[in-house]
Amino acid sequence: MRVHTGEKPHTCDQCGKSFTRKQHLQGHMRIHTGEKPYACDQCEKSYSEKRSLDLHMRIHTGEKPFTCDQCEKRFSNKVNLDLHMRIHTGEKPFTCDQCGTSFTQRPHLKKHMRIHTGEKPYACDQCEKSYSEKKSLDLHMRIHTGEKPFMCDQCEKRFSNKRNLDLHMRIHTGEKPFTCDQCGTSFTQKPHLKRHMRIHTGEKPYACDQCGKGFAESSNLNVHMRMHTGEKPFTCDQCGKTFIGASDLKTHRRVHTKEKPHSCSECGKIFLNRKNLKAHQRIHTGEKPYKCSHCDKRFRLSESLTTHERIHTGEKPYKCSHCDKRFSQLSHLKTHKRIHTGEKPYKCSHCDKRFIQLINLKTHERVHSREKLHTCDQCGKSFSFKTHLKLHMKIHTVEKPHQHSLRSRPDGRTREKPYTCDQFGRSFTDKGNFKRQTRIHIGERPYTCIQCGNSFISKQNLKNHKRIVVFVYRCNLINHPETFP
Repeated sequence: MRVHTGEKPHTCDQCGKSFTRKQHLQGHMRIHTGEKPYACDQCEKSYSEKRSLDLHMRIHTGEKPFTCDQCEKRFSNKVNLDLHMRIHTGEKPFTCDQCGTSFTQRPHLKKHMRIHTGEKPYACDQCEKSYSEKKSLDLHMRIHTGEKPFMCDQCEKRFSNKRNLDLHMRIHTGEKPFTCDQCGTSFTQKPHLKRHMRIHTGEKPYACDQCGKGFAESSNLNVHMRMHTGEKPFTCDQCGKTFIGASDLKTHRRVHTKEKPHSCSECGKIFLNRKNLKAHQRIHTGEKPYKCSHCDKRFRLSESLTTHERIHTGEKPYKCSHCDKRFSQLSHLKTHKRIHTGEKPYKCSHCDKRFIQLINLKTHERVHSREKLHTCDQCGKSFSFKTHLKLHMKIHTVEKPHQHSLRSRPDGRTREKPYTCDQFGRSFTDKGNFKRQTRIHIGERPYTCIQCGNSFISKQNLKNHKRIVVFVYRCNLINHPETFP
């Protein structure tokens, strides 16, 4: 009758909860006293109620009396069967009032709500980290304990969680279930595919707040920021050289060890790191995975794509610290800075002349080697410099501006040009002009200023230079007499 009347005469003096029967109150009181009189004879577990012990015993007996009529899956208790049935019915009675997401079980909703509240009740007692779920805390604790219960049966490598073991096993099985629908490249993990897709979409969600440069990965942005801060935390213990990234240091160390562990299977060429090998192999495959978002041009290297796209955007992120000039490439900035510092690192092996750029040195050395790389396709004549070939090609054109050895003078007489340059076919009337032309090719400058050391091809050029020096001297004497004795 108390079911109909709602009468609950037996009340707990600890928490005020009421019950219809006295034995229900007695069972409830064990929550407060901590009494667990029903012990399992198979293990050390004990319970406050007999029905809880009966349910527990099914773990040892294997008894599963409740069967799903949809898939025949069996359960040890009816509560678990009822929860399972929601998979078939699609019932999700527990709905989040913040975002509308529904769940089959109340504990799942409770955990979900922590996303909105930011609650993280499970705190690590070793460090300051906290988690919204207990299983996340349990996984984290293995960092401190060093526990790695999951072992690979192929190579005996151990892992702190099963998910990492499953991912690792793909190394042995060769399984790559995540495939790019643009180029067909496959990956072992979904996040790796997601990062790869940014190559095709051009998405760069991580932007530098200093120069606006975008990156596809946050790790690349972190390394890039060190360019602005000047931070180089990785130091070589052999030579003391410092580096922005750990991978740069690792590659650099191979300079000392002479190690080149990565070999091309096609041509046998060896490389310091895997990245360079992968880029090299695209020469054999012809693969160009990096496509410009502005035009149809494709590139083997992501760096080449980044540099190329600056043609379209006009971006020049590298600014000279000595002047206001900006550059689209870091190498161009480094070369430019030598104008300010006076550095000329490239020295000719035949003479004492030095150059800012390597290409200028190579061009100069042709003066000594007499190497002639540029050949006329009309007559087969070769030249050391491309500009000389261009001048020579005018001989084969209709105009032929330098081909005439005889030219009419105003008085009707002809002027003979017996001296012809063998570099690009130009003819001269007098020997002096011919010698000056020859000095251009061989790099000879016999006339030197005793004041500043500058050298010149002709005596006239030296005279002109001296007039400029005298003029500057006089101007300085007039304007700044205090600086002269």
